[in-house]
Amino acid sequence: MLHPDSLAERFARQQHAVRCDPNPHAALRERRLVALDRLLRDNAPAIVDAVSRDFGHRSPAETRLLELFPSYEAIRHARRHLRRWMRPQARSVSLWFQPGRAEVRYQPLGAVGIIVPWNYPIFLAIAPLAAALAAGNRALLKMSEMSPHSAALLAELVGKHFAEDEVSVVEGDASVAQAFARLPFDHLLFTGSTPVGQHVMRAAADNLTPVTLELGGKSPAIIGPGLASTAHFARAVERIVIGKCLNAGQTCIAPDYVLLPAGQEQAFIARARRVVGKCYPGIANSDDYSTIVDQRHFRRLCAYVDEARASGARIVDLAPGAVADPLTRRLPPLALLELGDDLRVMQEEIFGPLLPIRTYQHLDEAIAFVNSRPRPLALYYFDSDRGNIDRVLNETVSGGVTINDTILHIAQDDLPFGGVGASGMGCYHGFEGFQTFSARKAVFRQSRWSGIGLFKPPYGALFERLTRIIMR
Repeated sequence: MLHPDSLAERFARQQHAVRCDPNPHAALRERRLVALDRLLRDNAPAIVDAVSRDFGHRSPAETRLLELFPSYEAIRHARRHLRRWMRPQARSVSLWFQPGRAEVRYQPLGAVGIIVPWNYPIFLAIAPLAAALAAGNRALLKMSEMSPHSAALLAELVGKHFAEDEVSVVEGDASVAQAFARLPFDHLLFTGSTPVGQHVMRAAADNLTPVTLELGGKSPAIIGPGLASTAHFARAVERIVIGKCLNAGQTCIAPDYVLLPAGQEQAFIARARRVVGKCYPGIANSDDYSTIVDQRHFRRLCAYVDEARASGARIVDLAPGAVADPLTRRLPPLALLELGDDLRVMQEEIFGPLLPIRTYQHLDEAIAFVNSRPRPLALYYFDSDRGNIDRVLNETVSGGVTINDTILHIAQDDLPFGGVGASGMGCYHGFEGFQTFSARKAVFRQSRWSGIGLFKPPYGALFERLTRIIMR
């Protein structure tokens, strides 16, 4: 385990490096991004294997699609736009201060910290790191103790491609994470659960460290009222089920529950079963279906099901014949209907392949249900009616939205990604990530022809006449 003194020494070396080179030029930033990209591409098979070992079994195809691909894209996007992002941005100047000039300059914050969760240990390390490096920062990454193989491999690879005062990977348990959060970073980005995010924010507050919190929440998937009678219904069910089953539901923006027009429950279940059967034939042995990360989370999910069943809820197998296996931690997807709102599965973020289904009579009811709960990290709405789409967009608040699909807004590098309220604060990805890890310096350039000298003491008649003019 890393000793707190060693952690402090790593941070001190990065702080010293920041003072020696506080604003790296564009070519150096690009070299660091190229090194990060090469690190991933040259070691992709080893990365896929390490992530799978952390889970017991993680679909290799999903690791390539959901971790490596978006990491490549984040780096590519940053490299493509880096020089434009770095340029000073001209701002307007009030009539009374012309012909002065105003601009905003983006400068690196310095030494930043990134706390990485276990569910996507590569992408959720690389995406914020790419933003931090593009902005010219040094970075320490704290990997999750629940993904030790990924952490050890990334630490080894980063050590080969970067000096320790550029980028360094920290391994260790929760006590190391606590010490990490207490370091006086110039910025700290945390991805994880809302309760842990609260602890991170408290620790950071002692140093007035600004934080970006990417948390979770119960992200709804709403099927619009008119969609059930159209051919688009089947596609909506397919996209919800696939979004739920990716990484066995262990995704912060997975659809957490479905709001469905009343009377469509059986149609949804029938279609969902066809989707699962087609995507994961022989799900108990399918290489494409991931396992639950550890026994604690497996037991937690099973406890949700047991509590719901004891309350009289209807539990439906979406992979008939497949059963939960505590030895391999394979948990086939289940739909849960007729649930009370007080059940844990309806109150807590699920983070697994359980899909509660709640019905509504009118769209107003669905919108009101979403708005009665903490603001979600993501919201998914399926409809072809533009009026209904606009209503949902305008009348709900969430970190991000995908219309007529799930998950995909996170893959758009020119869109900010972040939560709101209990699902997080701040954002990153693309230019917003560059901004998150930059200090925005306001600069005003005075002109030699400025008339500001007329507004100096002693204040007399001329001053009075001029102030009457500017305050009209």
